[in-house]
Amino acid sequence: MTSFGLIGAGGRMGIALIQTLMDGDHPLVAACDRADHPAIDRDIGHWAGREDLGIAIISDPKQVIAQADVILDFSARSASVDHAHLVAELGKRLVIGTTGFTAQDDADIAGAAKKSAIVKSGNYSVGITVLTKLIELTARVLPGFDLEIVEMHHKQKIDAPSGTALMMGKAAAAARGIDLADHLVMNRQGHTGPRIDGTIGFQSLRGGSVIGDHTLIAAGPSERIEIRHIAEDRTIFAKGAVAAAIWLADKPPGLYDMNAVLGL
Repeated sequence: MTSFGLIGAGGRMGIALIQTLMDGDHPLVAACDRADHPAIDRDIGHWAGREDLGIAIISDPKQVIAQADVILDFSARSASVDHAHLVAELGKRLVIGTTGFTAQDDADIAGAAKKSAIVKSGNYSVGITVLTKLIELTARVLPGFDLEIVEMHHKQKIDAPSGTALMMGKAAAAARGIDLADHLVMNRQGHTGPRIDGTIGFQSLRGGSVIGDHTLIAAGPSERIEIRHIAEDRTIFAKGAVAAAIWLADKPPGLYDMNAVLGL
């Protein structure tokens, strides 16, 4: 039976992942978080409000990777890159839920995926995965429509735009055969002049306890299309990530996304 390890166990997503794994009776054999986190040395199950598993949350990710077959990593950007290299070195598999990666980070993770099977996604919601397919269709069929992406998250989120918003933008750009990096416009301010044709705009809002709210606006002459996804419960991400981890268990080395997991 495939065993699972969790990096980033102490946070809200970590707790949701522990609960989802336990509810599905999937063996969670090790978990960790940063050394100064209050979850350290606490029982994994007890920390998530469930029955004790007899396994303490530790601070060494290498131990977690060594003990499990598939690792779920919801930690931090720079740490996730290191974890990808460790997974490749130890011959394990990895699901990355961290966001905010730089272009160099993405290249490093792609390099690790040459030796290990890795699923990397800006969002593990099944609904968001379907949303990106609708965005691809809209961007391709309506090439003259202006595209704007608006996202809102809770006040504690540290990266902007969100990984999901960037994933939406990349889907739209790919459908139009352009590079998002050359066409994105972030948070307009001041005397900007008229909108440049072909650009994709982003607006990031932060406040309260919003889990995730993402909208693509496609604005054309005399009509507008809005495609929106609202996350109402963090467990949708945990369930998607666990599904990805189960799917990944027998896959060869390579870099996969949720489209691959869902057969899209």
